[in-house]
Amino acid sequence: MPKSWALGIALIALVGGAWLIGSRVREAGLAVREAPQPGYRAPGFSLRTLDGESLSLSDLQGRTVVLNFWATWCPPCRAEMPAFQRLYARYADRGLTVIGVNATLGDDLAAVFAFRQQYHLTFPILLDETGQVNRRYRVTALPTTFFIDSRGIIRDVVVGGPLSEAAIEARLSEILPAGNR
Repeated sequence: MPKSWALGIALIALVGGAWLIGSRVREAGLAVREAPQPGYRAPGFSLRTLDGESLSLSDLQGRTVVLNFWATWCPPCRAEMPAFQRLYARYADRGLTVIGVNATLGDDLAAVFAFRQQYHLTFPILLDETGQVNRRYRVTALPTTFFIDSRGIIRDVVVGGPLSEAAIEARLSEILPAGNR
């Protein structure tokens, strides 16, 4: 066999091997980039809670996260909040965290406190006072909800609403670890 053939075959094997290794790494989630869309790692952030503490998405590593962007003046946001609260209460001890990211830049802080009390919300409400996290997640409409698996990968995004309890639960059934449903 001529040397050029041998080199060509070796090059093809090398490229094929690199492609195979790259696809295995992607499947394992080791080389997943951050982006606010399904199949990508959820972009990291840290915001202040209504209680004055700081919460980072990285604090929730290993948990399934429902990240809901909302505002008090948004009728669909109001309609879906009770469902988020019920599911949070049902699945919190099994690895679910619901996070409400309030679009505080265009909302009234006193109204956010009243909203939490009116809807008896026990999950964390984060205040996006500068709109930075809304921009980072490319939120163009409220509500917008991201479903993030326990590895931090966005599995689904729903723009608009209101989401019904059944619709939320159907999405959770795909991302909550099997023993946690």
